[in-house]
Amino acid sequence: MFQTFDSVSDKSFGAKHLPLLRARLKEIGLDGFLVPHEDEYLNEYLPDNAERLAWLTGFSGSAGSAIVLTDKAAAFSDGRYAVQLPQQVDEDLFELKMTHETKPEDWLRENAPAGTRIGYDPLLFSESALKPFQTAAVKKGFTLVPVRPNPIDEVWKDRPDAPAALIHPHPIEFAGEDHAAKRARIGRDVAEAQADVALLTSPSSLAWLFNIRGGDVHAAPLPLGRALIFADGRAELFVHPDKVSAELPSHLGDEVALHAEDEIDTRLEALAKEGKRVLVDTGLTPVHYIDLVEKAGGSVVRDVDPVALPRAIKNAAEKEGARQAHIRDGAAVVRFLRWLSIEAPKGTVSEIDAAKKLEGFRIETGKLKDISFDTITGSGPHGAMAHYRVTTETDRKLQPGELFLVDSGGQYEDGTTDITRVAAIGKPSEEMRERYTLVLKGHIALGMARFPKGTSGHALDAIARLPMWKAGFDYDHGTGHGVGSFLSVHEGPMRISKAPNAVALEPGMILSNEPGYYKAGHYGIRIENLVLVTEATPIEGGERPMMGFENLTMCPLERELIVTDMLTADERRWVDQYHAEVLAKLKPLLGADDAAWLEGRCAPLD
Repeated sequence: MFQTFDSVSDKSFGAKHLPLLRARLKEIGLDGFLVPHEDEYLNEYLPDNAERLAWLTGFSGSAGSAIVLTDKAAAFSDGRYAVQLPQQVDEDLFELKMTHETKPEDWLRENAPAGTRIGYDPLLFSESALKPFQTAAVKKGFTLVPVRPNPIDEVWKDRPDAPAALIHPHPIEFAGEDHAAKRARIGRDVAEAQADVALLTSPSSLAWLFNIRGGDVHAAPLPLGRALIFADGRAELFVHPDKVSAELPSHLGDEVALHAEDEIDTRLEALAKEGKRVLVDTGLTPVHYIDLVEKAGGSVVRDVDPVALPRAIKNAAEKEGARQAHIRDGAAVVRFLRWLSIEAPKGTVSEIDAAKKLEGFRIETGKLKDISFDTITGSGPHGAMAHYRVTTETDRKLQPGELFLVDSGGQYEDGTTDITRVAAIGKPSEEMRERYTLVLKGHIALGMARFPKGTSGHALDAIARLPMWKAGFDYDHGTGHGVGSFLSVHEGPMRISKAPNAVALEPGMILSNEPGYYKAGHYGIRIENLVLVTEATPIEGGERPMMGFENLTMCPLERELIVTDMLTADERRWVDQYHAEVLAKLKPLLGADDAAWLEGRCAPLD
């Protein structure tokens, strides 16, 4: 199994660990400390040794933070974890806050007295993430103090070792472009930004640029390290020596120098003293490196990671790889859904049983390298927790009359998948069917959208929400995230969400389309397909070519939950055409019984 179901959090963590941190802060002369979720690479999914927020508070979600003061503390997360946060964090020790209601910097400004010293780890904050706290410090009169080593690391006695998975080449048949060509064009972009060299700190950027993959992060084939890419296309890769596989040096060639990761500071200082202009992404680069370059007398060019956009725009090999990965993955999910339809009504299937069975079907493809995130199998009230993670302590049986939400994905060498489906266990209520159909209408609306060049995902977000808004409902997560090519399942720079994002969608980008509805304490609904942004094409009678979306995810919808009368003729046509495509692509991969079941699921709507 790629996934385990042991509990990774404990509500007692706060009582055990908060006093240790406060004692250490007192020893080093600090009155408080900022604890983000991110690690030194500003990852969303972390290796075990970087789970500092979970160690301190018990909160195991993928987005959150904490602030510890001498006499009070607070833990923060977003709407996805509104239910989970109070379940995992001791409210007697931490004030619990939702970031859409209370921003961490606002809480700190209100609660940190003037003249106090508040520490932060400069390797865990980008300049962009730190700026609101700096503004609060100026307004209130407290001081932010960079601290290394991290005081949590100093008191975390049984802290796991840092990961050191071997780094291997990613085959050109899947990458679609050799790394010399990538380095040459990224180097030109560095020069165009009037910089001499760019510092890359995002593991996804390293993996894509050098056509390498690793295993330092759970559910993502990422190598942790740093890199420098020069304007002439030469590069230097900084990774722990234990990660260097036998084939890596020859794969990288003479134009890429290998160094130990702990040499990056010395190298940056030397470049700064030579007067080199160093490009950094202020949203992705730890502020430690910006401070280091500037203190050494160098110039910092603040710009976007030059790899981020090229990585997001998939080439022909990556696009075709994604299509094939989704067909293979879709067949595995169909096998699971048929199994679920037979076994779940018996009342004997648990959430863990379901997660194991689905992973087993993916393994049977013979191509699975990993899951792309811990499978979300939320039955009944657990489905209302958008990012629920089942453990042996929370596991429950799927019961007739409930909805079962399963959000899962696989990592294959040719692509990364992410799909959410909702199954009705037994007969669903009319309310469930109506709410599902509202979500479906939003999903279809976004899937059918046409839009001109220059359109951002932010501009499209309301399209998916409108059917629910008109009925008085909404959901507290984004509608779409970027997805890598055998990389992280959550990647920028583009997204589809309420939050402002100026990055225009471009042909070749892969995003999710996942509106949802969540009734706390009862059930959750989310319909998620991955979609590929298509080339702009003319519209008959129109004046401008328009881009659109190609569905990559191939899996039927839940017929029992669709209220056909709520769909327009165009929406019914969309469902029927989608199901016809699903059947045509998946049936050849299925046995007779699974294929017959799929035929029934994909029949035209009544």
